[in-house]
Amino acid sequence: MATYLQSDSSYRLYWVNPALVGKTVLGEPGYGSLQDLPESPDIVVAFRKPEDLPDLARDAAEAGAQTLWVQLGIHSEEAMQTATDLGLSAVQNRCVKIEHGRFHGNLHLGGFDTGVISAKRQLRDA
Repeated sequence: MATYLQSDSSYRLYWVNPALVGKTVLGEPGYGSLQDLPESPDIVVAFRKPEDLPDLARDAAEAGAQTLWVQLGIHSEEAMQTATDLGLSAVQNRCVKIEHGRFHGNLHLGGFDTGVISAKRQLRDA
């Protein structure tokens, strides 16, 4: 996902994990917390255990984020409610790469580039 977003979007990606302080990921510095970032993030994408997510929602709100996005296969209704209560948009069980690709017409359910941005089934000429 990270290399895709770095190469196919205008997003600035920040790597946040206390173990990454002083290290780089894909050429970018690691940060110890959301509060250490040089700017407020628009989206905080979480690859965390469900029990960690309510605190992450609070951290995201404190850092000025607009959205908490919890990756595919991860669920926490408590985190979604916490994020919503704090004024964030909240998404769970979705992959940023898949949704970005779908929105920009780069991904079909078969996994290939269709060049079509539509949720409607395409009709073929008879």
